[in-house]
Amino acid sequence: MAELPFVDTHVHFYDLRRKDLVYLWLQPDFVHPLLGDINGIKTLVFSADAYLAETRFANVSKAVHVQAAIGAKDPVAETVWLEEMAQRTGCPNGIVASADLSDPRVGETLERHLAASSRVSGIRDFAEGDYLVSPEWLRGYALLERYGLLCDLDCPWENMSKARDVARSHPNTTMVLEHAGYPRSRSDEYFREWRTGLAALAEAENTWCKISGLGMFDRQWSLESLRPWVMACLETFGVERCLFGTNWPVDRLFSSYDPVVNAYEELISDFSLEEREALFFRNATKVYRLD
Repeated sequence: MAELPFVDTHVHFYDLRRKDLVYLWLQPDFVHPLLGDINGIKTLVFSADAYLAETRFANVSKAVHVQAAIGAKDPVAETVWLEEMAQRTGCPNGIVASADLSDPRVGETLERHLAASSRVSGIRDFAEGDYLVSPEWLRGYALLERYGLLCDLDCPWENMSKARDVARSHPNTTMVLEHAGYPRSRSDEYFREWRTGLAALAEAENTWCKISGLGMFDRQWSLESLRPWVMACLETFGVERCLFGTNWPVDRLFSSYDPVVNAYEELISDFSLEEREALFFRNATKVYRLD
């Protein structure tokens, strides 16, 4: 068991039996465009009940659910379902909900999310194309400040300078880089380019780096294979602007839960107690308003 309480900032729950929720990425014939075969996690249901049972020896204190019902007609339906689950189980503690920021009526969606659950602290928009410079998308992004919401951003290194510019233009909106920028290769050249992108994004002081999901392109990961990527995030953003997550259950394809949390703890074992607490639970509690 991890010594410190752990706030997991990236988990996904789903229930394929529900008619109001759609999970395109979990359909039987769907092949993930980057990960390929993910059939190992295509169970009918993965809910807080299963997550709490699976993680009960990992000292998890709180968890943040990140949008999973990709393809649902009404994104607020997922928030309603999660709130019902949280009232019954105490989990999730925070919600990063889904919204199409380019939708002219996205403000109504944001209001409905907040009305459905006080646990909603952020939005993720799986937009496509060059959306970071789209006037329509940027108008929607500007509304996040009005509603006190952060943005969980899926952004590869090639787009990080654009993301920095968005963050700088909206200094009162927190932007969280998901999965450390989702590094898609482990070559030396890619590492250098990725780190350059990280440095560009970190120039905006309202950006944070979520260290999570590193198993997706390092399926036989080890402590030593994770080390340079984790340390680069910490060196670039600083301990004060990083937090940990697992990307569960997706990263169950590459590991069981406890070794992921234990790896994080081992990698920062030489840090001060204050720094370790910041990375394991204090930063996440602050960013996702989990008090």
